[in-house]
Amino acid sequence: MNKSRQALKIAQKQFLNIFPGMLGIIGLIGLMLALVPREIIQSLFGNDSLVGILLISAVGSITLMPAFIAFPLASSLLEAGASVTAVACFITTLLMVGTLTAPLEAQYFGKKFTILRNGFGLLFALIIGFTMGAVLR
Repeated sequence: MNKSRQALKIAQKQFLNIFPGMLGIIGLIGLMLALVPREIIQSLFGNDSLVGILLISAVGSITLMPAFIAFPLASSLLEAGASVTAVACFITTLLMVGTLTAPLEAQYFGKKFTILRNGFGLLFALIIGFTMGAVLR
C-alpha cells in the first residue's frame, strides 16, 4: 500500500510539472486554428498537392508534441478541410521524425544512425500518409 501511495505522489508531481506546458501547447494550437482561415487550410492541405504534403510533413518533423495533443489537432485539421493524406503525413512525421531531438540523438547513437533513422522515418511516414489517403478516400 505504501508503494502505491508513493507511486501516486510521483505521478501527481509529474503531471503537475507538465500540465502548464501542455496547456500552453493546447492554447497555441487552438489560437492557430482560430486565426488561420479554413480556406487557407483547405487550399494548402486539402487537395493532396505534393507541396502541401511536404509542407505539413516538414511541420510535423520539427514539431515536438505528445500524441494525446496531436490526435485532437489532427481531428481539427480534418474538420477544417485538410485531406486524410495530409493529416496522416503530419501525424506520422510528428511521431516518427525527430528533427529537434536529432542533436541529442546523434550524441548517443551517432550521426549516421540519426540521419538514417530520421530519413527512413520520413520516407515511411510519407508512404503511410499516402496509403491512408488512398484507403480512406
